[in-house]
Amino acid sequence: MEAITIHPENAEQLKTVKSMLKALKVPFESQSSSLPDHVTESINKGLEQASEGKTIGLETFKEKHFLKR
Repeated sequence: MEAITIHPENAEQLKTVKSMLKALKVPFESQSSSLPDHVTESINKGLEQASEGKTIGLETFKEKHFLKR
């Protein structure tokens, strides 16, 4: 049988779709679209560094990472 993926735009749409599927007795699986732990940790680390003022400008970043030495 064919499967479909649904992308509701908000919580109300998700609730409505789930209710409709249940009423029609259509089996479904919910899947979280959360980020992997290592990505979340990296984001949080970056946010913490930024709040502590540990940032560099774009030009400095480019010089450090993209210009040939």
